[in-house]
Amino acid sequence: MAIRIITDSTSDISQVQGEKMGITIVPLKVVFEDGEYLDGVTLTPDEFYQKLTVCNELPHTSQPAPEAFLKYFKEAKEAGDEVIVVPISSKLSGTVQSAAVAKEQCGADNVFIVDSLNATIGLHLLIDIAVSMREEGKSAKEIVEALEAAKERVCLHIAADTLEYLKKGGRLTKTAAFAGTLMGIKPLIGLEDGVVAVQGKPRGMQRALEDMIGLIDKNGGVDTSYPVYLGYAGDQETLAPFQKFIQEKLPHVRLCTSPVGSVIGTHTGPGRILLHI
Repeated sequence: MAIRIITDSTSDISQVQGEKMGITIVPLKVVFEDGEYLDGVTLTPDEFYQKLTVCNELPHTSQPAPEAFLKYFKEAKEAGDEVIVVPISSKLSGTVQSAAVAKEQCGADNVFIVDSLNATIGLHLLIDIAVSMREEGKSAKEIVEALEAAKERVCLHIAADTLEYLKKGGRLTKTAAFAGTLMGIKPLIGLEDGVVAVQGKPRGMQRALEDMIGLIDKNGGVDTSYPVYLGYAGDQETLAPFQKFIQEKLPHVRLCTSPVGSVIGTHTGPGRILLHI
């Protein structure tokens, strides 16, 4: 009996990476004014940010239909395999619900669904844990239990470059965004209990990065048995000074980098993300 792992494209694991990891990635749809795209399939993260900077209205994402999961569940059922599904936070998308409907339609007892309460590199880290445990020969039950525990410890902090996207998304008023821009505010944003929340409004990127380290200390530091993920929303070159800063402040951790795609990028716009357990 094999264990099949399924996530969605908001994990920002590319289809090529997914094949190498032995996992299935179900794409969400990203809808711009000019049409609909399959996240990570017909729209790369670079292409997403190019379109985001020139669009008049923020894009929105559309969850996969249950049928997108159902075919994989049926294949696993016929093969006698178990399935672990780890989608984007149920508080950001209805993807968990689509997977649950597909499980009911399939009548499969071999499907386990974990509400990640995460997205982007937070979800990526959970998938890394699942794949590693599968390679170690752990059971589906053991993997699910580990994921349920780990998701509560994941801390994701975002240093955004601009307040514009928080304003467009209705998380800041126009007046507050304008005033913040004049003062050089570089908002700190994070995922808290599965939803996007403003965690601070420091002035300038240097202060934002210092405050981010403060949030790490507040959350009890870093568990060095896991890597620290650095994500870039937009231009990868902007990650270099951020990466140097983190290496100086956290010299003993292992760093991994990853692009950040459409779901978090729509809320924050360009910026840098730090994730740790």
